[in-house]
Amino acid sequence: MKYLIAGLGNIGIEYANTRHNIGFVVADALCRELKGSFSVDRLASVCKVKYKGRTLVIIKPTTYMNLSGKSVKYWMEKEKIPVERTLVVLDDIALPPGMLRMKARGGDAGHNGLTDIILKLNTDVFPRLRIGIGNDFPKGYQSDYVLGQWTRAEEKLMIPQVEKAVETIKSFVTLGIDRTMTVYNNK
Repeated sequence: MKYLIAGLGNIGIEYANTRHNIGFVVADALCRELKGSFSVDRLASVCKVKYKGRTLVIIKPTTYMNLSGKSVKYWMEKEKIPVERTLVVLDDIALPPGMLRMKARGGDAGHNGLTDIILKLNTDVFPRLRIGIGNDFPKGYQSDYVLGQWTRAEEKLMIPQVEKAVETIKSFVTLGIDRTMTVYNNK
């Protein structure tokens, strides 16, 4: 069984360590834990690993956040992975920093990467793991906030949450979306 894990973010050194790139951070941590490595391929950096008899195709789209759907759709089709086994990992300003929320479906909540994925897949019914980054910014400065660097306090808070996100993803591929939501959404 194959699973696509798409960690969203923006490529380039100027975006490294920004709040918007938490999906890349989680993808890196998952790949590292499962002893894989990324290589640049079409529309994404890709890490293919095995976990408990399953193949995980972990991608970090190179299309930039707002065009993430192009990469996700390409890799779903290339690897013949159905939408229900495709998990999108992304930041969420509506959740407090570090809070994780697994969902089986939903709207884009104003997240441009998610908007593009919904548009390209023509459905909002796909699993996603939202990672809270908070919303401590003045009105009109959302873009500066999400593209801003983590503070030291935020980094300290996020390190264990990245590990928890990796555990949540491993649960998703072994136990499924419903059991994973039951276990991890209540913590």
